[in-house]
Amino acid sequence: MANVTQEAAQARTARFAGAMYLIQMATGVFTQLYARGSLIVRGDPSQTAQNIIDSERLFRIGIASDLACYTAVLLATWALYVLLRSVDRNLALLAVLLRLIELAIHFNVTTNSLTVLRLLSGDEYLKSIDISQLQSLAQLALGVQAAGMNMGFIPLGLGSAVFAYLFFQSQYIPRVLAGWGVFSSLLLAAYALSIIMYPKAGALQLVPMLPMGIYEVTLGFWLLLRGAKLKSFATSAV
Repeated sequence: MANVTQEAAQARTARFAGAMYLIQMATGVFTQLYARGSLIVRGDPSQTAQNIIDSERLFRIGIASDLACYTAVLLATWALYVLLRSVDRNLALLAVLLRLIELAIHFNVTTNSLTVLRLLSGDEYLKSIDISQLQSLAQLALGVQAAGMNMGFIPLGLGSAVFAYLFFQSQYIPRVLAGWGVFSSLLLAAYALSIIMYPKAGALQLVPMLPMGIYEVTLGFWLLLRGAKLKSFATSAV
């Protein structure tokens, strides 16, 4: 009876993790492609600043969406640890630590968006600074945020790869999906590192983002709708 109760609890945890994966993907894509992404004009601080001023509410919604995304990542990380710690507690803990490093970076760089709003607020104490300089500083803050997000992709990819490896070992999900998760996660981490060394590699953003997006959306729906095949690894639990 205790085993049945534990399996039911783990099944709920798996579905919760799936829901969090889908929420983080939805909020992340919304912000990157629309709430913030649609307002930024590369190489044109003036137009970017005007877009943000004209659509300040949308920009603020994007900040809130970022925070919702990172909160969903945190909850998904907790759920995956609960689900996979019986496979290998040490590796599951390593994955958690890597994802927490990612979140620390991403939560921190989100303050750059608030800095942008402050710079473009038109407050009296900013009147001594030329408007073009304020616009350039706002563009710089957005660039720093983008660079910080990219840096966070390194521990994100590594942590995700460890979780995917544990899924592969446990067979809680199809091994094809878990193997794809290991590949796409490591590809994202390698891409993020390559941008630091070779900035022009940023033009290839779709190459790692698409495989990772496919993995996370598929994993989210699988866990939410199908749960995890927990009995396949029950006998090897630590």
